[in-house]
Formats: sequence, structure tokens, C-alpha cells
Amino acid sequence: MGGPVIRRLQELGELERAHGLFDVIWDFEPGGDPLSVEALLTLTRCGNYVFGAFHGEQMVGASVGIFGEPRSGEMCSYITGAASIGSGTGLALKRHQRLWALERGVDRIFWTFDPLIRRNAHFNLVKLGARAESYHVDYYGKMPDSINQDDESDRLLAVWRLNDPLVVDTARNVFTTAYVPTDAELALEARGDRPVRHETMARTLLFQVPHDIEKIRTEDLGLAREWRWALREALDPLLEAGATITGFHDRTSYLVRR
Repeated sequence: MGGPVIRRLQELGELERAHGLFDVIWDFEPGGDPLSVEALLTLTRCGNYVFGAFHGEQMVGASVGIFGEPRSGEMCSYITGAASIGSGTGLALKRHQRLWALERGVDRIFWTFDPLIRRNAHFNLVKLGARAESYHVDYYGKMPDSINQDDESDRLLAVWRLNDPLVVDTARNVFTTAYVPTDAELALEARGDRPVRHETMARTLLFQVPHDIEKIRTEDLGLAREWRWALREALDPLLEAGATITGFHDRTSYLVRR
């Protein structure tokens, strides 16, 4: 099967389908959805990025991007969801979003993601070539949905510089493996399901994250919170002090350079 057809959502019925798709993915509590149908309608009629991905007549993904302040050249990629993980729909939507933004003079797109979810880190930093530039503690407050499970909403800010050579390469399916120096040391280890911190003065550090934090949240919320605090306490001060996340290694670990 070929990739999805991506088209702008303008009619009320399609916007209702997109709203329903987001609800299926995140399973929001009543009143907890981040965008109403009315908000989607307003955003699309004001020229923002409101697009759906389709296989035939079936909507399999949707994405919303909102322009930044005038002359900033920025857009916030507010929400993107695909009906199934690993289908390529999310990648197709983001690549479409990039080209659409470039045509309108936007050269930077930013969004946030949960640093504990491995597949999101790999997707954002490797498949898209975005950069994780800052750590934000409990960014959205408590989020009552099936993915976040009332966990604190720490987030990394991803900045996607659309003309960066790395980003251009990823758009051509050329992916760069993060370079790991021989003197790199493990600062946070996923030992089984538990986080174990290691004190080190190495200049290059590896921070492992759990295999499936979403499963851990459903089975042991206390352990999930232990992971949240361990990564926060290890990574946030380093980034505040000027360290840089240079990649995501082997689908398991943030690579950080002091």
C-alpha cells in the first residue's frame, strides 16, 4: 500500500472526524481534549495547518500547526496523531507539514514531547532531524488521558530547523547515526525497569530511558514517577548549564555533550 493522501481539513464533518481520531489516540477525559471542533474550524479558516491523512475515505492521521508571531518565521506543531504506530502516517504528515511551512516562509517548527517515550525521541531526533533544545518541568500540568495517566508533564522542546542540512537529509531518507565517543559514560541506566543514576564527570553522557513508559504507567504509577524524577534531576540541570543533546543513540539513550 502506498503512503496516505494528505489534504487540508475544512468541512465540519472532517474536523469532527479529526477530533474523534485524537480522542481515540489519547482517550481524553471529558473536557480534557486540547482542541474542540470549534477551535479546529477557527484555526483552519484562519489559514493555519489543519490537515488529515487518508487511505481512501478512512482518516488515518491528523495534524494541527499554528503560526507564531508575525515575522518570527516560526510555527508551533500543536498536535499530530496517527491511528496506528509505525504505519508511516506520522512521518508523512510531518514531511508534508515541512514543505507546506517552507512555502509560506516558515523556517522553524517547534513542539514538545515527553522525554521518557523512546519512540517519540527516536522519531523527533533521528527520523526528523529536530533538536531537543530545553527541558521544561511539568509543562502542561496534570494531563488526564490514557497516555499520560496523570503523570507530571515534563517535556523537551523540539526545534525543527527546516533548512538544516540534517533535516534536508532526513527528508530524503538519509539518516545520520549519532556519534558516540569512546569516552562516553552512562549517567542514567535502565536496569530492568528501574532507573539507576551514575555519578560521572565525563564530557559525553548517555541517558537511557525505559523500554515502554506507557505500559509502566498503567502497571506501576509509582515507578513511572520514579523515572520522571530520575531523568529530570539528571538531565535538566545539565541543559540549564549549557549542555547539548546531540542525538538519540540506538533507540534507547539521549546523547548529551557538556
